[in-house]
Amino acid sequence: MAKDKTILIADDEKDILEIISYNLLKEGFTVYTASDGNDALEKARMLEPDMLILDVLMPYKSGVEVCRILRSEIKFKNSLILLLTALSDEGSHIKGLDSGADDYVTKPVSSKVLLSRVNALFRRVNKEEDNGVLNLGDIIIDPAKYTVSVNGNIILLARKEFELLLLLASKPGRVFLRNEILEQVWGNEVIVGDRTIDVHIRKIRQKLGVNCITTIKGVGYKFDYNA
Repeated sequence: MAKDKTILIADDEKDILEIISYNLLKEGFTVYTASDGNDALEKARMLEPDMLILDVLMPYKSGVEVCRILRSEIKFKNSLILLLTALSDEGSHIKGLDSGADDYVTKPVSSKVLLSRVNALFRRVNKEEDNGVLNLGDIIIDPAKYTVSVNGNIILLARKEFELLLLLASKPGRVFLRNEILEQVWGNEVIVGDRTIDVHIRKIRQKLGVNCITTIKGVGYKFDYNA
């Protein structure tokens, strides 16, 4: 698993960067490093790593700030983010998780604990991918169960509404043409027109209560959720 996974580590303490990098490289991960918050943002956008390990107390931008910024960008909705923090109080941990982090490790860093957390996060993602579950920030779509939830609340969608949402969400940011939607969602079941798509999109938006589908006028629709 590790051989095809990239990790970006951001910390202003050089010795910690070296220790973490050494242990992750030994496990077979491809590792990149950053020395502060701005450097972490720049390299994250350039490299699009599978996981980011961010020190909370970094110069220029904290790990929490970097996490919050990246989570607002669609291509980082499903990236794994782990925070390193010297702050042991519960409030700091909650603040970090609320920013969109998947987990945190308290300093001083134990290599065994860190590797255990990293591997556990990757196993969780692999399990979700095996099950076909789409984890899109606050929105989770489970094709096997025909369910969609927003902020943990199950939303009831009609079959075609669910299939339309699943199609768009399967490739966030990609524009699906109207005729492509008709073919993949309705096929030859029944003769429908563009208006049918518009009605279903409106119902999906109303039921989810979040702005996650963007209309490209005269072209089609795309899933574009910025929680």
